[in-house]
Amino acid sequence: MRMATVCLHDKQEIEAILRGNTFLHLYEIGDLDDFFWQYTTWYALKEQQRITQVALLYSGIRLPVLLGITEEPGDKMRALLSSINYLLPRRFYAHLSEGLASVFAHDYQIESHGIHYKMALLDKAPLDTVDDASVVPLTVADLPDLEALYRASYPGNSFDPRMLETGRYYGIRDGRTILSVAGIHVYSPRYRVAVVGNVTTHPDYRGRGLGTAVCARLCKELL
Repeated sequence: MRMATVCLHDKQEIEAILRGNTFLHLYEIGDLDDFFWQYTTWYALKEQQRITQVALLYSGIRLPVLLGITEEPGDKMRALLSSINYLLPRRFYAHLSEGLASVFAHDYQIESHGIHYKMALLDKAPLDTVDDASVVPLTVADLPDLEALYRASYPGNSFDPRMLETGRYYGIRDGRTILSVAGIHVYSPRYRVAVVGNVTTHPDYRGRGLGTAVCARLCKELL
């Protein structure tokens, strides 16, 4: 069967493929939004003119991110990733389905960050049981204090300051100090998707439910 690797530019065409499993592809669907779109490069594997796999390279942050996620055993995604290997930057972060990292073993030094699980919030009822009265919205003006928190409690994170422009970061403060924060990696009202991320609590204040409170408030606002 003839297969070809192509570069996609049609949002509707890409979305139609990704919506086959919305929760699996929340990152990619969100990146179709104009807020992220200019930083995306979309690769696809076509068989008999039908798209069978899609991979995304996102370059909107300091370290580019490759997403190669599939429900299938992985042979087709492996073929796609192998075909674009020579197009990828010399250093990148990747979210890959199990077993696919080996595609890059010959050309890259691979550092594993372990297995990641995708979770979807399907039941909103538990959010109403959380006291989030102390949680406040964070804006671009809060960037210095937020970066101080990340340096203390979450170094090496993938926080992009531009995300504060979405208005979807919430925190708990003690004066000028942010004690806990929950935000987003991806947010798109147009495509009705969001991915919660960059969540952390200062080490001196953990175990007090602050992380639960900021996450609950964020999810209420998103839903």
